[in-house]
Amino acid sequence: MTSPGENGIVMRPVTADEWMLWRAARLEALRESPSAFGSQLTDWIEASEARWRERLSVAGAYDLLAFDGEHVVGMVSGMPIADDPARAELISMWVAPAARGTGLAADLIGRVVDWATEGGASVVDLSVMPDNPAARRAYERAGFVALSEPGDTLPDGRREVRMRRPLA
Repeated sequence: MTSPGENGIVMRPVTADEWMLWRAARLEALRESPSAFGSQLTDWIEASEARWRERLSVAGAYDLLAFDGEHVVGMVSGMPIADDPARAELISMWVAPAARGTGLAADLIGRVVDWATEGGASVVDLSVMPDNPAARRAYERAGFVALSEPGDTLPDGRREVRMRRPLA
């Protein structure tokens, strides 16, 4: 584990061998904030060990959990874009309610930005739900701007908001 940040939270990357930790955090995120994600709890609740391991085995990906003591209080992933190495994507971001307002979101975003920069990306993209203003503000504070191109279509016909941060 890495040393605790200013908020006392420790962040560390996880591997496919730690799929059960990731699974517990992801299912809690989908339970607690179902409207924040394109995936739904029903998409993952019955997923096999193989599917979880596959999710955590994407070549070049960065999967990070944040711990407050023994409890996972946040998660995020950085995904390389296979056909465009100049781009990376931030996905699966979640901060537990007890850790909101502590700076953890900024720390998680910053870790993915650092990972992408070290990997040679020139931009980080993400998608955010159109009715999640708190997440959008967190991304904007971290230097992301909304793109004019719409994101994926949601089941109710709305579109995700695509955001991008250029990297120095």
